[in-house]
Amino acid sequence: MAKKLRFNSATIHGGQQPDKAYGSVMPPIYQTSTYAQTTPGAHKGYEYSRTHNPTRTALERSIASIENAKHGLAFASGMAAMDTILKLFQPGDEIISTDDLYGGSYRLMTQIFEKYGLKIHFVNMENPDTVAQFLNDKTRLIWIETPTNPMMKVVDIRAIAALGKDHNALVAVDNTFASPYLQQPLDLGADIVLHSATKYLAGHSDTVLGLLVVNDDALQEKLAFIQNSGGAVPGPMDCFLTLRGIKTLHLRMPRHCENGAAVAIYLQHHPKIEKVYWPGLVDHPNHEVAKKQMNAFGGMLSFVPQGGDLKTTINIVENLELFTLAESLGGVESLAGHPASMTHASIPKAVREKSGVVDGLIRLSVGIEDVQDLIEDLDQAIG
Repeated sequence: MAKKLRFNSATIHGGQQPDKAYGSVMPPIYQTSTYAQTTPGAHKGYEYSRTHNPTRTALERSIASIENAKHGLAFASGMAAMDTILKLFQPGDEIISTDDLYGGSYRLMTQIFEKYGLKIHFVNMENPDTVAQFLNDKTRLIWIETPTNPMMKVVDIRAIAALGKDHNALVAVDNTFASPYLQQPLDLGADIVLHSATKYLAGHSDTVLGLLVVNDDALQEKLAFIQNSGGAVPGPMDCFLTLRGIKTLHLRMPRHCENGAAVAIYLQHHPKIEKVYWPGLVDHPNHEVAKKQMNAFGGMLSFVPQGGDLKTTINIVENLELFTLAESLGGVESLAGHPASMTHASIPKAVREKSGVVDGLIRLSVGIEDVQDLIEDLDQAIG
């Protein structure tokens, strides 16, 4: 399709065409490991499913379309995608990362790649000038989460991307919390965008998958080579489920955002809640940056009960009935989590508390249920 589609149409049609075999409207699940050749090297574009698979190709074209990218790559998980990015670098290279980030990302950087010689600087990126202080001739990557997990800090992608270009450093953005519906980092100057597609893109808590998008041909070739060599690839069923989820992203995200706003405002005015972290609140430190680079403020938020003691916090998450206490986020159902003991348990206590991840913090992934039911559930749990 030559015409550039608007976002809502691209989620359904972007990069897609009826299957050539029988005209199937939805890409078939090509559950095969290998492909017939008429003579050695003569095939229809596919040799072995670690390298390529038609269902995976359909998904990669879809994510490229809705992220305004030239290339998409699908992985077994978001962490597999991040692992592939970090393998671009050599011992002695330096990376600047947000100081508040997913615990699994922190673990991968510190417990795996630091021992192979990468030097990681964890920095509060709310002010781009802070990032500039850590840039040097060994800096190869600036790693951004925005909004961050779980403190909901917002990073000015355009400003950081400009710093990266001035110092010949790649800029990668984990866009999981926002999704392409709310934010398209390549348009703001980023070089690589990562998604844990397990979350909003797939949207139904039924698959695990990661995605990358890039515009640079040489960078795509390097990433694809590392992926194929290491085998960090998704199966066709997971690709199919993610592709199906993307087709309703533009319908789900507005409700996530509406419900997230209602829950954030309810919590902000609750006498037993000390602090609410959500980019849509006018007292959020980078609210204006969020307004500038995001189309809305999303369905993720965190809060701390009055006093912030662990016992009160655990009582709240245990008493929730409609919100499910569980890892992950971005599904149609609402989830609650206790980052200190769940998603960020791998980060040393002193380190996570320095970035705001205290024992009293609760993270909510606000789903698309009736928002009044969600507020009533929080009300009874908080007491």
